[in-house]
Amino acid sequence: MKVVLIPVKDPDNAKQRLAHQLSPEQRHDLVWAMLEDVTRSVCQSTTPDRVVVVSSSKPVVRHALLHGWDVIQEEKQVSESESVDASAQLLKEQGASTLLRLPADIPLLQAKDIDSLLNLEVRPGSAILVPSHDHTGTNALLRNPPGAFPSRFGENSFFRHREEAERRGIQFTVIENPRIALDLDELSDLLHFQSQGSQTQTAQLLRQFDCIKEASGE
Repeated sequence: MKVVLIPVKDPDNAKQRLAHQLSPEQRHDLVWAMLEDVTRSVCQSTTPDRVVVVSSSKPVVRHALLHGWDVIQEEKQVSESESVDASAQLLKEQGASTLLRLPADIPLLQAKDIDSLLNLEVRPGSAILVPSHDHTGTNALLRNPPGAFPSRFGENSFFRHREEAERRGIQFTVIENPRIALDLDELSDLLHFQSQGSQTQTAQLLRQFDCIKEASGE
């Protein structure tokens, strides 16, 4: 069984690195816009057998249930790595063979990106890593079995995930995907994203932000 797992941090506490550019309300709205864009693409994908959201946010849980997804509800997120690994263990027990973790802040994601990853032959004891645009983060992580090696999300996760895979003898493939690679954590990310000219909800929202207007010379 092929499962997509989407960990979602509480929108009220997310994107703290943008605190100097965006108000709490703007960051909250940005998180939701990105989640809506990711949701649209996941709903359009045809390969996942299940989609699961892990979150402590009740509004996010309601959002997931509204789209017919399964939910792992946490009391509080300790870290993304712990959320993903606990979910991976549970999903493995429920029959998942392949687990694709996707973040909720990659609004350029398309259904074909999900399907192409899940349609690759990933044998037991193998993994696929899709790095962030600066090759420090891990923006998509596919593992067979789901807990083939521990998650190390956070600073330098791309290097740390490769290190964990090598330590456990897990064969891994690195795949470049510019849409998955572009997560939005810094002002420079927002500006690069806007330069893509997408028709996403995220792009529409960002056009309203003063910091984007000023940086774009509007």
